[in-house]
Amino acid sequence: MEQKQSIEQFKGQARLPKFAIPKHYDLHLKLDLSACTFSGTVQINLSIIEETKFLVLNALELDVHQVCFTSSHSQQYRPCDVVLDGDDEFLVLVFDKALGIGGGVLEIEFSAVLNAHLRGLYKCAYLDGGEKKNMAVTQFEAVDARRCFPCWDEPALKATFKIALDVPSELTALSNMPIIDEKLDGDVKTVYFEESPIMSTYLVAVVVGLFDHIEDTTSDGVKVRAYCPVGKSDKGEFALNIAVKTLDLFSKYFSTPYSLPKLDMVAVPEFAGGAMENYGLITYRETELLYDPLHSTAARKQRMAIVVAHEVAHQWFGNLVTMEWWTDLWLNEGFATWISYMATDILFPEWKIWTQFLQETTGGLVMDALEQSHPIQVEVHHAQSVLEIFDAISYQKGSAVIRMLQAFLGDDIFQKSLSSYIKRYSGKNAKTEDLWSVLSEESGVKISDMMDGWSKKQGYPVISVKAKDHSLEFEQTQFLSAGLHGDGKWIVPVTISLGSYERRKNFLLETKSSEVDLSDVADSCDNNLKNKEKRDEQLWVKVNIEQSGFYRVKYEDKLAARLRKAIEHNSLEATDKFGILDDEHALCEACEQSLSSLLSLMDVYRKEVDYIVLSKLIGVCYNVVKVSSEAIPDSANDLKKFFINLLLFPAEKLGWEPVPRESHFSTLLRAEVLLALVTFGHVKTQNEALDRFQKLLNDRNTPLLTADTRAAAYVAVMRNASSSHKEGFESLLNIYREANTVQEKDRILRYLASSPDPDTVVEVLDFCLSDEVRDQDIIYGLHGISLECRETAWKWLKENWDLILTKYGAGMLLTHFVRDIVTPFCSNEKADEVEEFFASRVHPSIAMTLKQSIEQVRIKARWVQSIRQEQSLQELVKQLAGKK
Repeated sequence: MEQKQSIEQFKGQARLPKFAIPKHYDLHLKLDLSACTFSGTVQINLSIIEETKFLVLNALELDVHQVCFTSSHSQQYRPCDVVLDGDDEFLVLVFDKALGIGGGVLEIEFSAVLNAHLRGLYKCAYLDGGEKKNMAVTQFEAVDARRCFPCWDEPALKATFKIALDVPSELTALSNMPIIDEKLDGDVKTVYFEESPIMSTYLVAVVVGLFDHIEDTTSDGVKVRAYCPVGKSDKGEFALNIAVKTLDLFSKYFSTPYSLPKLDMVAVPEFAGGAMENYGLITYRETELLYDPLHSTAARKQRMAIVVAHEVAHQWFGNLVTMEWWTDLWLNEGFATWISYMATDILFPEWKIWTQFLQETTGGLVMDALEQSHPIQVEVHHAQSVLEIFDAISYQKGSAVIRMLQAFLGDDIFQKSLSSYIKRYSGKNAKTEDLWSVLSEESGVKISDMMDGWSKKQGYPVISVKAKDHSLEFEQTQFLSAGLHGDGKWIVPVTISLGSYERRKNFLLETKSSEVDLSDVADSCDNNLKNKEKRDEQLWVKVNIEQSGFYRVKYEDKLAARLRKAIEHNSLEATDKFGILDDEHALCEACEQSLSSLLSLMDVYRKEVDYIVLSKLIGVCYNVVKVSSEAIPDSANDLKKFFINLLLFPAEKLGWEPVPRESHFSTLLRAEVLLALVTFGHVKTQNEALDRFQKLLNDRNTPLLTADTRAAAYVAVMRNASSSHKEGFESLLNIYREANTVQEKDRILRYLASSPDPDTVVEVLDFCLSDEVRDQDIIYGLHGISLECRETAWKWLKENWDLILTKYGAGMLLTHFVRDIVTPFCSNEKADEVEEFFASRVHPSIAMTLKQSIEQVRIKARWVQSIRQEQSLQELVKQLAGKK
């Protein structure tokens, strides 16, 4: 009884007790790929720092067989009780006699099943000469090393690792370190790897499969390899090239060389995320590592460069210096996101990638405007809820706040600070406060005073701006999409442009409101403009230049009108045109501005040609169509007509086919504009898309339908598909089945559910659950469900929930089902229904996603009500639709 009570003390704790600290793991795993099982032995060198009768470590879904602890005096202890707790994911070893302070070795024999849920040590299938065979891969981040071997599975409990694997002799075995020896015993080989430097358990990795590879070497002599499916090693060249260049680049930037002798990158057939930065062995979803010039879009090539740079950056920010606990996950992900854009900009300056970084910023702004958001530094109380903070706050807000701080301090101080930080904490763990401390030392600015509000508090401000004589009045309140105003106050680096980018002013808004004198800037304006009205009109005011700050701006009507004129006269940079539209859209959704006001602003973008601005315009069009179909259904067609008119100018300029040596942006823009025109029902574009699809059916490599324009054709096919008109749908399914590239399969899955026909969409969703679609690829199929079939998809989800939970497990993939099927709704009734359904089905891994999705439905319901109250909105829509 007493012992039972003693074990109870460990239950419900987020962290392991610190009786013992691991120093080194000797891990030997034996894989049986036919039976889909594995067994293993782990010897853990421990330092007992407190006399104890208990050793508490992590283990989950493992069968523990033999356990023995040998002290440094060679005394052996066997536990009198071994308790595996599935809820708290720990293994408690109870000893009759207390273990004394000092060193010792804990040896555990264990076995388990190779699971199919893409976490821990899992199985997936590859094709070998048309035959499906099993391979094994690990995915341990965040808390799944414990599914592979018993361990102290917390980022701060770093240790060294020596790994050995028993695998079929014909397969390649990879781990974090280079191979030092191989021994053959019949058709099984034992592969021994070098001892690793000190690292966290979540970065340990193993891959066993059949691959071809290519290799290159960095200027420091680090061997870099890309492992690809057999026969496709040439497809790894682009990623290999990026990895080699970024390893050199980051070594210089951080003034610290890469810390391992090799870096392997592996494309694995099934993977829950996009990629994983395991130390020295980065694993990727195939579509993120394999580049095919014929089948990969310009957008995909760009994303690949960013993803590879992101994972390579983690070898310093995350692997060499690791967050102390998941609370500071953003230190890993925010920094890797920010620096991946910096690296991509250096490698491909023609892509002007920092302009597209604004899409990251917007992702963070949208999520952080929810009441169900969370601070960047977030408390984590349950292992399974860690997965949910791999979200727009940790990645996108995190990276945007870093960019804001970099702009404030300047590039040189920022780089010097990061180099000092990496050197100081190399091989150790760090907290956010440690980074602020180093930045403060280097810059002389008390960074924590400024940044605590951004990292420890949820949300961000909207800054209201009014003109008063020669000054501007600023007032900050917390921005929430639900229309509420929070009490938050931030220290905001505000940047202002007055009528020209030559006339700028910067200041720190440290209070709730402030007045800033602009007479020194205004006096430098063109005094030849005697007409005060004319002069005022040209004196547009743009706050948050190039959108470098993580906040929104609300202008009074007079200033907003001047900015509209500045857009019409093409006086503003693309980033600022993006920002003005993005802020207006967010304010409109929060019912702080009318839809009429937003539509009037969109109208001034008619002659826009810049990719980043048009991409934002298209995104706003999609969102307005979603709510308007509910709010003003009678005007839905006129609204689509207006949006079509907005996009015809760039569409006609670009056409369907690329021209030799055209810019990267033209290629990106053609794809998005044609897709939007087809989605909005532009008959001429739809017909052209269907004609070109027919050409593709006759010749899979036709130049008339490139990788970048296929999405538009596939949507046109599905928009015309129904249960009585299935030819196009069946042709598209055939292309999917015949495709031998992951890029083409992914692209088709993204658009199969865009049919307005409920029966067709149910057939597509059932197809996505079938064995014809890899588990990891379900995310593409869910993403493209048509507006008309929201209800159909929800009904399907409810009917199939138990099957989905069994098939995909309660991991990262499950959040996509909730987010993609729930968020398109726009009514409180539907939000209530969703809440009711999940009341008895909630799981820690989807709890936050569910709350955020329901909140987004309620925000749209409020917006729908607001739109219905607007006077003369429908007349305005009719007028805009008729405007050429």
